[in-house]
Amino acid sequence: MKPFTYERASSPAEAAAAAARNPAARFIAGGTNLLDLMKLEIETPSQLIDVNGLALDTIAATPDGGLRIGALVRNTALAADFRVRRDYALLSRALLAGASGQLRNKATTAGNLLQRTRCPYFYDTDQACNKRRPGSGCAAIGGFTRQLAVIGASEACIATHPSDMAVALRALDARVETVRPDGTARSIPIADLHRLPGETPHLETSLVPGELITAVTLPKPVGGTHVYRKVRDRASYAFALVSVAMIRQEDGTGRVALGGVAPKPWRVEAAEAEMARGARTVAAHLLADAKPTTDNAFKLTLVERTLGAVMAEARG
Repeated sequence: MKPFTYERASSPAEAAAAAARNPAARFIAGGTNLLDLMKLEIETPSQLIDVNGLALDTIAATPDGGLRIGALVRNTALAADFRVRRDYALLSRALLAGASGQLRNKATTAGNLLQRTRCPYFYDTDQACNKRRPGSGCAAIGGFTRQLAVIGASEACIATHPSDMAVALRALDARVETVRPDGTARSIPIADLHRLPGETPHLETSLVPGELITAVTLPKPVGGTHVYRKVRDRASYAFALVSVAMIRQEDGTGRVALGGVAPKPWRVEAAEAEMARGARTVAAHLLADAKPTTDNAFKLTLVERTLGAVMAEARG
């Protein structure tokens, strides 16, 4: 691990301004992903800005009937919150499907959204990776691609986004609140937070340098039956091969988002209009532009079958 300086921020605006002054600075809260990356020298920050003292660790009702989740709320606390379990069960179930209990006790809401890909070529510093080192190439293309993206990828990167929580938030139409280095705040639709790789896979979000996530807001509950199903290689502590987040209403309408198949949580609203026609039709719309490899073509069938199982569970 490379040497770094450490400081504690006293306000979100101060933290954002400090990070903007030093492009090699990184925020740290739970550190469950960042510290691993530092040990591997994939991340080599010259400065860590500790944001744990910023009082962003509460969950509160919003005036319009939703919830505002502080950026520092730990995943365990969020999954256990009675309002989340009652009104946003999709989120609670996705959180409990991710990581281990110990990691959930440390991992934060904002950190979960910003965690890096688990593409093995990203973690192997002897391999070319445009996400880790822009312009170096992508060893995953032509390599072993079983875990990697079947849709939304590019000629520069085929990594997937690893978060379970983000998939649920995409289906729930969450928004992400931030503060920028100039002290101004903004609210970003979760659909616009994560970027597709294109030719710049190292740019993973729409955040500007130094911009700090302060909260995630959920709109008022939409009701329905909430189901989150994660298919993985082993029952615990593994990232999704495919995951499905679904909200189904009694009239058969609903929402669906996928994880494990793309560089960001994958939702195609037009596909949701086909829910009454069954899993095969919905999957076909969700993955209409898929370009799988020989190694991961099975994900197309896996999405359809998982969708079918989730639809059956949601119908009861």
